[in-house]
Amino acid sequence: MKRIRITPAWYFSDEAGNQLDPKLFALLEAVHRHGKLTRAAETVGVSYRHAWNLLNKWGEFFGIALVELERGRGARLSPLGEKLLWAEQRVIARLGPQLVSLGSELNLAIQQQLEGVQPVLRLHASHGFAVELLPQHLEALRLDLQYCSPREALAALNRGACDLAGFHLPRGKVGEVVSRGYRDLLKPRSHRLIGFISRRQGLMVAPGNPEGIQGLQGLLQEGVRLINRQAASGTRALFDGLLAVAGIPASRIRGYEVEEYTHSAVAAYVAAGMADTGFGVEAAARRFGLDFVPLATEDYLLVCHRRSLAEPRFAALLEVLRGEAFQAAVRALPGYAPNRCGEVTGVDVLYAEAGPAPP
Repeated sequence: MKRIRITPAWYFSDEAGNQLDPKLFALLEAVHRHGKLTRAAETVGVSYRHAWNLLNKWGEFFGIALVELERGRGARLSPLGEKLLWAEQRVIARLGPQLVSLGSELNLAIQQQLEGVQPVLRLHASHGFAVELLPQHLEALRLDLQYCSPREALAALNRGACDLAGFHLPRGKVGEVVSRGYRDLLKPRSHRLIGFISRRQGLMVAPGNPEGIQGLQGLLQEGVRLINRQAASGTRALFDGLLAVAGIPASRIRGYEVEEYTHSAVAAYVAAGMADTGFGVEAAARRFGLDFVPLATEDYLLVCHRRSLAEPRFAALLEVLRGEAFQAAVRALPGYAPNRCGEVTGVDVLYAEAGPAPP
């Protein structure tokens, strides 16, 4: 089945109208990853000569070399080359969830026109790497996936704007506090929980952890800069909860007010050297070659209306979640694991230790 995939593209141009070749970004990324121009050219699918000419051309364009070649030491990005690479990766990381949501809408509209109305499952969910896997495994369903904050997802379920909502809850005392914030949106009589995955969250740091950050107290070290998540996100709620338990005032953390909108965007920010650490999932840290200091485990859950479970499309969803193929894909993500994947329970289990649930 053909699908539209939306990716951002951006261009530099000078007064003469010369434009930067988008393939340059792929070449810069390959040089950064492999440290050899020959290997980078092979990865991008161009000849060594073409890669060399491309780097020279755009080095002249900017007036500064983008890659530094040293005999016996391979190739490495110059400071400007690094800036260009990380700027592009931050753009992709920041816009990724919104573009996935837009692509989902377009694919759904096109397929319905071409093939008639097909079973559709509308999922509004907090962004996550395991959620990204679902469209690849739900072959029998059209998944209309829209990324939003946990509260927005649950609100959408209550007003009928989606069939399934995804949100995450930390384990332990912080989770008890966070779960109270969802009480007005979770309805024990009409809602049911579907188990999904667990994941580790913590501090992303540069390779080798040069600042020696071992926990939240490390954020108070002189000169340490944080990149934070946006206030409405579930990850921000977890981070703020951990700070509260540790008795650390946010006002003492340098960079607390600086925000990014996805785990990958936080990782790209740290990888670019613009911050010393950021809070997010381990999978994002590993994708950007960062080290990771685990601080919390949380459960990612799906919520639907009880009556929906009798529908064939939900039977198809549960079959996928309980299957080995999907669970193996989840286990391949660093810091992720299936957790009661596809198991249906009542909402009351969330409040077993935090007091009675609302009616």
